Amino acid sequence: MALDQSFVGRSYPPTEPYEVGREKIREFAEAVGDTNPAYTDPEAAKALGHPDVIAPPTFVFSITFKAAGQVVEDPQLGLDYSRVVHGDQKFAYTRPVRAGDRLSVTSTIEAVKSMAGNEIVDIRGEVHDEAGEHVVTAWTKLVARGADAEEGQG
Repeated sequence: MALDQSFVGRSYPPTEPYEVGREKIREFAEAVGDTNPAYTDPEAAKALGHPDVIAPPTFVFSITFKAAGQVVEDPQLGLDYSRVVHGDQKFAYTRPVRAGDRLSVTSTIEAVKSMAGNEIVDIRGEVHDEAGEHVVTAWTKLVARGADAEEGQG
């Protein structure tokens, strides 16, 4: 079933604030194998002009992807999440994510397309801190594989 094109431009309410902790940043940096000391050592981060440790650039994905769940779970859109794969991700930063940030995300559907039997949804997540300042914009592309594409596999 084709996704509802009228959803393009629809925004969802901001998420509850997510508090970014030093330990979460450290765990994420270790998980992705990034040894930049600005991610684990407050003094190294301060030497670079930051008030505390900063997060690797892809850290914010976990926050924005969870926020995109509002889109995915919207029954009126008609997205079959059991067929969804992550198609693409990109970020545009105003400043790095820092330990102590309390971040909220507002998700907006930027595009809904059908291509080669698949449904594609582009979601923009605007991330703001507790003061309302923009931190980063994240774009997530979700692809709902069509039944015909799956039947061709064997």
